Amino acid sequence: MTPTRKRRLIVVSLLLLAVGVATTLTVFALQSNMNYLYTPVQVLNGEAARHETFRLGGMVKKGSIQRAGDSLRVDFVVLDGDAELPVEYTGILPDLFRENQAVIATGQLREGRFYARQVLAKHDEGYMPKELAEAMGKAHVKHDVDTAKAQ
Repeated sequence: MTPTRKRRLIVVSLLLLAVGVATTLTVFALQSNMNYLYTPVQVLNGEAARHETFRLGGMVKKGSIQRAGDSLRVDFVVLDGDAELPVEYTGILPDLFRENQAVIATGQLREGRFYARQVLAKHDEGYMPKELAEAMGKAHVKHDVDTAKAQ
């Protein structure tokens, strides 16, 4: 191998290595910033345990909204038809937030309670985010199958 070819091979190899390292770092950075969407039944089954921060989706239970008189703290319950999960949020809720409406909350689960740092509400009565509808459908089907096996 001539010295010129050897230098070219080294340069090409170093460039490929640099691209590989950059790609790997990018994938890991994007992976750590992903927020996964779970329904209450999935959270209670432990599927969300591997994520520190995730999104909780479902419907706000009727009669569950409780507002603190001295702060912006709001407690409510999110349900998916099979399970319920209490949520605590401190801040200003979206104008469309109300009972029996779809909601997606981003936050963390601690001691059986979901502490939300962001709450999103749907925009009209006929709309539910596609990923929330799919997650609720999958969780409901899985819960029905698990219940049937237990009987």
